[in-house]
Amino acid sequence: MNTQLTQQELNRYTIRFWKWIIGIIAFGAILIFSIGLGLFGRLPDLRTLENPKSNQASEVISDDNVVLGTYYVQNRSNVRYDEISPNVINALIATEDIRFYNHSGIDFKRTFTVIFYNLIGKRQGASTITQQLALNLFSKEGRSKNFIKRLVQKSQELIVAVKLERQYTKEEIITMYLNTVDFGSYNTFGIKSAARTYFSTTPDKLEPEQAAILIGMLKGPSLYNPYRNPERALLRRNTVIENMSKANYISDAEEERLKTIPLKLVFNPSDHNEGSAPYFRAVLKKDIQLTLEENSIYKADGTPYDLDRDGLKIYTTLNSHMQNYAEQSQQEYLKTLQVQFNNSWNGRDPFNFKEAKSLIDQGMRRSDRYQQLKAEGKTEEEILENFKTPARMSVFSWRGEIDTLMRPLDSIKYYKLMLRNALMSMEPQTGYIRAWVGGTNFTHFKYDQVKMGTRQVGSTAKPFTYAVAIGNGGFSPCYTVANEPISIDAGDGTVWTPKAYNPIPGNLTLKKALANSQNYVTAYMMKQVGQTAVATLTKNMGITSDVPAVPSICLGSFDASVYDMVGAYSVFVNHGVWTEPIYLLRIEDKNGNVIYERRPKVKVVLDEQTAYVMTDMLKAVVKEGTGVRLGWKYKLTNPIGGKTGTTQNNSDGWFMGITPELVTGVWTGAEDRAIHFSSTNFGEGANTALPIFALYMQKVYADPTLKYTKGDFPLPKGGIATTIDCGAYTQQQAGESEVDKKLGF
Repeated sequence: MNTQLTQQELNRYTIRFWKWIIGIIAFGAILIFSIGLGLFGRLPDLRTLENPKSNQASEVISDDNVVLGTYYVQNRSNVRYDEISPNVINALIATEDIRFYNHSGIDFKRTFTVIFYNLIGKRQGASTITQQLALNLFSKEGRSKNFIKRLVQKSQELIVAVKLERQYTKEEIITMYLNTVDFGSYNTFGIKSAARTYFSTTPDKLEPEQAAILIGMLKGPSLYNPYRNPERALLRRNTVIENMSKANYISDAEEERLKTIPLKLVFNPSDHNEGSAPYFRAVLKKDIQLTLEENSIYKADGTPYDLDRDGLKIYTTLNSHMQNYAEQSQQEYLKTLQVQFNNSWNGRDPFNFKEAKSLIDQGMRRSDRYQQLKAEGKTEEEILENFKTPARMSVFSWRGEIDTLMRPLDSIKYYKLMLRNALMSMEPQTGYIRAWVGGTNFTHFKYDQVKMGTRQVGSTAKPFTYAVAIGNGGFSPCYTVANEPISIDAGDGTVWTPKAYNPIPGNLTLKKALANSQNYVTAYMMKQVGQTAVATLTKNMGITSDVPAVPSICLGSFDASVYDMVGAYSVFVNHGVWTEPIYLLRIEDKNGNVIYERRPKVKVVLDEQTAYVMTDMLKAVVKEGTGVRLGWKYKLTNPIGGKTGTTQNNSDGWFMGITPELVTGVWTGAEDRAIHFSSTNFGEGANTALPIFALYMQKVYADPTLKYTKGDFPLPKGGIATTIDCGAYTQQQAGESEVDKKLGF
């Protein structure tokens, strides 16, 4: 049988072939022309190309230029071209687009080669780096799996790629690409985030083998994830290294050496809770959103800034070293204190009180489990039964997370008995907050106890009464008062009589009474100066919570935040001037333009003489009063002042510590005031709060980069006019001076 084609048939097939070719080319031209006209969706205009949008994380930056954490939808932080290692760029070009520097967005040679390979069953991608950038920047839905949609999308990429090439340099294109690429798992977007996640480093420090791992992931972020699929990732890395060798970016010998190196990950996945100062960052975010709104600060197009998408740089006053020291000190001591708390009950039930049932019920109703069951339509009886049924869960402990089988109702009790703690440290002269620890574990306990939460302040309020007595009343710190029970007319028809814990018998100077936190003497001074004057000064010193003008405020019956109390105590150190505690310095947009700056507010509250006398009296607390363990136990013998505070039933423990350059407040207690230490020996502020201050200051002083000195508090200008040496004051009161002694009178 003759199968040879005639000339006429050959001509007919040839014509048909070319018709198909011309038809495909014509169809492609018409498709691209139609897409260019926007018939298949609007293409980005010139302005959009100049300002491409991408979800970029906003960074919270410490005063010493350390990124404390980020706000993001996609964990993406941009870098400049000069901040990217050449190893990354070489690996990318060798693997993804070898003719990157020679094409104008479309590599026609590669396109036709790939078409041929795909026709014979060898699937390959033909997108250039510029085309992939176009997809990353301007396609909201990503790469479509539908053939028709993908064809349209591909044509759009070609047009946008050519526009990008005309608008940007090759260096800018490759930088934009590396900033927008998705590395898959752990919310990792962009080369900066990838370098931090997989190697705990920055893009400029990536070695060739590390760069090859990350670039190798681009073919399939999940498939070649080095943490989840190390063997597959290693093979892919070696392929990238081979590509770098073929492109002459590395030698053959270097190729062989690099291929023998193991993966060596330094895995550091991030989430919203990770990083330093999570409580601070949560408060800061709300503060920024409110600040921008109140000051009508918007983007150029009139829309509000989005902290999770707009790549803002947020510069704060926190010092990364001091923040770490504060967090470490809390973790170190609370492990011990929690054991003391548990042992203090000695097998007795801490929930043996009238309100316990309602307290647990309240905790149940606030829980995520309750809300979820409620959303599922469960009845109250079904929900309660669920809470009584043992379930697998992970609970917080000071030894780390514990996977256990526990009744959800018991887990509520467990967490109610878990101690909480907060610390804030500030420079009194500038108002700059250097450390902020709002709680013990942000994952499990998200409520900030530095600024958002308030607790009864106890004896830490006593200096406010003494400051009124010395400043307005003209009393001397060496004035002597009988330490005996006293009653005060509250002004509402009732009489207030304070109780005292271990009162010192006899007559006491005001300095000694404050040093040893004596209630009777403090109440006596309240009676002398009046509750209105004390309440007024307390508010003037920056306490923003309610301070009622009642006698009991002299013993700290009101609630206040750690934030406000630190600001108030800074008045004593800062020569009577209250400086607003601040933590936000400025905000820059992603282009480095300053959109907001903050300056602290200041006001004079006390005269210099009174402020210095109060500082000296607070030093006596540490030298001879309730804060003496700072010296004998923690070896902090430099000039330090402070005040302990313990509230009713030992529910709250406080310590306010002052040095010439830092004011630090520490609070410790349970979530609910009904849960407390069983005895004052364990529950007093000297035991629950002071040690955390001590450990923190030890670390601060041991760090030479911080440069905090151990000098004494500076005298007021012109010296001190008030006698603060009570020995000399007694002689003056007796009418016998040193001159009298010498003259023999």
